[in-house]
Amino acid sequence: MKTSYIKLSLLSVLLLGIYSCKKGEAVSDHEYPEATADSAAVIVSDSISSVATMKVKDKQFIKTADVNMEVKDVYETTISIEKAVQDLGGFVAKSDLQSNVISEHTYDTSSENAMLVKKYQTENTMQVRIPTERLGELLTIINDKKLFLNSRVINAEDVTSGIKYAALEGKRIKKTGENISQLKTNKDKVNMSNDNMSEDNQQQLANMNVTDNIKYSTIDIYIKEPKLRIAEIAVTNINTIDNKYKFDFIYASKNAFVEGFYLIQRIFVGLIVIWPVLLIAGAGIYFMRKRKSLKKSHQSPARQQ
Repeated sequence: MKTSYIKLSLLSVLLLGIYSCKKGEAVSDHEYPEATADSAAVIVSDSISSVATMKVKDKQFIKTADVNMEVKDVYETTISIEKAVQDLGGFVAKSDLQSNVISEHTYDTSSENAMLVKKYQTENTMQVRIPTERLGELLTIINDKKLFLNSRVINAEDVTSGIKYAALEGKRIKKTGENISQLKTNKDKVNMSNDNMSEDNQQQLANMNVTDNIKYSTIDIYIKEPKLRIAEIAVTNINTIDNKYKFDFIYASKNAFVEGFYLIQRIFVGLIVIWPVLLIAGAGIYFMRKRKSLKKSHQSPARQQ
């Protein structure tokens, strides 16, 4: 009896487990029915943010993105991104590719040849403009090139109210112009008309910039390689060349002899230039010696006495 009870208990536990598993599967299939409508879109754009493809009725957005990532080859990735931007109807506004040299050293391989070894890291800072409706596609292409994504920021600035306000400002400026035109012509009217026209031009420029930024999204891209690269460049062994032409005894001796001859000439010319000084000095020395000789001749008779 006890054995039958144990068997019935085990059978109950097994049936309960099977029921729980099936119930869990049913719940997982139908727990979020409202998300199934967008699931296909999420699968298609699994590598991009929904901000890039977001559309809201009666709303206008200026979308921008900033991507910082590491890639296998910066140059190849740059060419690939530039081509993708062109194919999607956009354009490259900036591409600053640089190779930052970490170290370099020259190793002599023979008396004539050497090898210049450079360790460097390549990076590129890009800015591209892409039609806003193709922003998601380009971000997906960029994402496929990454080895490691450091950061990615996607912004969608709602400018709907700003556009409406700009329309109101346009009407105000137009009304102001009509009021100014009804004034009597004088200096103040001319100044007011110029100021109003300048304000209208500024407003139109702002409207064009907003329209352009809505139509074309801006993406700032920074890519670099995770490891250093090594470049081996065959060069001439400059140490041997320096030693070869460092000193020539015959040439140096000949040059020294000529320089000595020129030095004698310069000294002689210098003496000619200062001949008045030499003449005065010679005269002074002559009179001093003569004076000393006279003084000695006067002292000699005095001693004899």
